[in-house]
Amino acid sequence: MVVRGVKALGWCLMACLLSACGGASQDAAFEDYLDRLARPLGVDVPPRNQTTYPRSPRAGKLRLTLESDAIDALDFLALSGCELQVTIGKRNSSLGKLARASQRLLLELEYLRLAPACVASLRAQERTTLAAALESAWRQKREQVPALIYNATLASAEYRAFWSAQRVAADFPTVGSHVSLAALTAINEMARRWLAGDYRADDQQFEIYLGEVAGGSGGAVLRSLVHQQDWLDAANRLLEARMALGPLCSASTRHAAADILPNVIRKYFIEGIQPRAAIMERQRFELVSHIHALEQQLDPVLPPLYTQWRAARDSALDVAAGAPRLHVEYLKEIQAPCASQAINR
Repeated sequence: MVVRGVKALGWCLMACLLSACGGASQDAAFEDYLDRLARPLGVDVPPRNQTTYPRSPRAGKLRLTLESDAIDALDFLALSGCELQVTIGKRNSSLGKLARASQRLLLELEYLRLAPACVASLRAQERTTLAAALESAWRQKREQVPALIYNATLASAEYRAFWSAQRVAADFPTVGSHVSLAALTAINEMARRWLAGDYRADDQQFEIYLGEVAGGSGGAVLRSLVHQQDWLDAANRLLEARMALGPLCSASTRHAAADILPNVIRKYFIEGIQPRAAIMERQRFELVSHIHALEQQLDPVLPPLYTQWRAARDSALDVAAGAPRLHVEYLKEIQAPCASQAINR
């Protein structure tokens, strides 16, 4: 309990820090840093570019179409005495035919759990034709489990909401990130069991987990990282403009900025920007690792549209996450001549 409480507190502190990114305050630290860089270097602050980030396709476009089975055509009254009768009745009802992907998954898992006992009972009664039909449908549904899980999770409206690139607001994240992470962990474990042939399911809890995923912060983290990338790119172009004018230090000269720049970097980048960047990077890693865990389990059934979105999303996150390291390289480059001068002296 203590560990969970500390972890929750950590996420709350993270949310408070990142909430400062909302609205005008989101840019204040970067604006201040670039202004402090530009003054001693004697160059103008360049305009900030706005990188576009990939948006998840609509859930309807991502869903897989599954082949129907012969169970719908069976007279479920012929299954009197089998628990499976109720399951097939629910599937054949008007509500069952219009069920959401998550409900369809749960109904099929129920079928997979109950069908073997019913098949055995029918064979004992020498009702071999019906038993064979049920067994054939069972095999088909077992093969469809990965696609059923995919439709109910990665292709769902809830997972799309998780990646929606909403503006980071004062109440970021909408649901505490620790809540959505716990939900992702639970769903990943459920998927692992289902894929391994353990078809038990807590229907209500699964739906709750999906709702908690929908309130997660994947989109907010993606947007924040790309926003940070754009500001640091502007800082890099500012440094490039100054380096194009010549080195800050040479054998015979030492520009005044050479002594001012280290203090600016320490106070406004290392102390002002890097702590928040580290928090976002940690959150990015945790969120993506949870998403990747399910994607890897379902990789054989992922459609091209999803794999294209995944590649674009991961590329954008990787590039954005590397922006602080790239900026450090620019800072080292502009200061290198002065470091060499100090060594020579």
